[in-house]
Amino acid sequence: MEMKGAEGLIATEKFGSQETWRYRVKSGGGMKRERVGEDGGNPSSSIGAAFKSVFLPQGYPESVSGDYLQYQCWDTLQAFSSSLSGTLATQASLRGVGVGNQEATVAAATITWLLRDGTGMLGRILFAWIKGSKLDSEAKKWRLFADILNDIAMFMEIAAPHFPPFFTLIVCIAGVFKSIVGVAGGATRAALTVHQARRNNMADISAKDGSQETLVNLAGLLVSLVLIPLVTNNPMLTFTLFFLFTVLHLFANYKAVRSVVMETLNEARLSIILHQYLLDGRILSPTEANQREPVFLEFRRKVPIRLGVRLGDVIKDPQELQLALRNNTKAYIIGVQNGSVCVCLAADASVGDEIRAACQAVCISAALQKSWPVRALGQLCNTRDSWELVSESHKLVDRMFQPFLAGLEQARWHTDRTLLDWDEWRVEWRKKSS
Repeated sequence: MEMKGAEGLIATEKFGSQETWRYRVKSGGGMKRERVGEDGGNPSSSIGAAFKSVFLPQGYPESVSGDYLQYQCWDTLQAFSSSLSGTLATQASLRGVGVGNQEATVAAATITWLLRDGTGMLGRILFAWIKGSKLDSEAKKWRLFADILNDIAMFMEIAAPHFPPFFTLIVCIAGVFKSIVGVAGGATRAALTVHQARRNNMADISAKDGSQETLVNLAGLLVSLVLIPLVTNNPMLTFTLFFLFTVLHLFANYKAVRSVVMETLNEARLSIILHQYLLDGRILSPTEANQREPVFLEFRRKVPIRLGVRLGDVIKDPQELQLALRNNTKAYIIGVQNGSVCVCLAADASVGDEIRAACQAVCISAALQKSWPVRALGQLCNTRDSWELVSESHKLVDRMFQPFLAGLEQARWHTDRTLLDWDEWRVEWRKKSS
């Protein structure tokens, strides 16, 4: 026990990294508790502590990822600008359905609103069905896409009153866009919450994110009360302000997704890391790879990669199965069919097998596109026959994969799970004896 005068220090305690307290023995008996670094009750310190408690997850910053604060700051800025743009769009929609127009009828306005909501609901269901499984693997791309689409939808709502014959059609299309935004934005936000949660505290992070968003919307509401009288019956000012808010919104969104540093491998990050490794043997850190990762969607690719396909998508006859098994005793079959690199996964494949198969598919795709330097892929760049290319790629991956996987683990990439876009097909076949 450390003694100081008549009083001795018996214990210390911490509340995360925010507070440290000491327990001392009083000279006359008993025990007293005092805060380390107490500044005499500085009001600003008390306000800051209260703000953290209300709006930040418990245990911040240890309980969240290192990119949390930067992402939330940019996300707050984009939410504020989006709130102001939404006010302009709402005012335009209300004017379009007849608010303030004595000739408009309640029935016509109600029908327009119902059609808009109904088409939006259908759009939500269809988009979740078609693209729902893709949102985890490309969370950053779909997050940015959702916000761009949201700005397009709000522009359509603002422009709709200027085209009365097509008002209902325009707002219905905007409603479909906004429903897509709702699905993509909500799903990708959930994926980012999983990334940010470092103590299985996803619910707390999500709740505090809701509090932050509510505060921003409240601030946007107060600013909107000033804006509305200015833009009423002033289309030029409305479009000018919308343009400024949209530029701020898109810039903040871009910076927000750029600030995210995910340690889980998806196809884009794996391709970037593998490319650098084959060039100079260096494994990029999560920060370096995320800085290079593209954040805009690619709707067409020269040589797409399809993971977890049916056996019939990889081979067309028994002879091709024998070709696919050349130099291959692994838990997957890979082939090139119809301009795509297709991977068929065995039922007993591990996460390591999934990463290995994806690495090989990325190498084959790069060789077919000739998008990587010859020194990175070696013999693959000079191989013309597709099955010969697959056989040579097995040799390449056999040489480099174990050191590559060890490098990933050393660089603190997660190798126990991935965000690779695997479909659900699994196949059992008669493997050649090694």
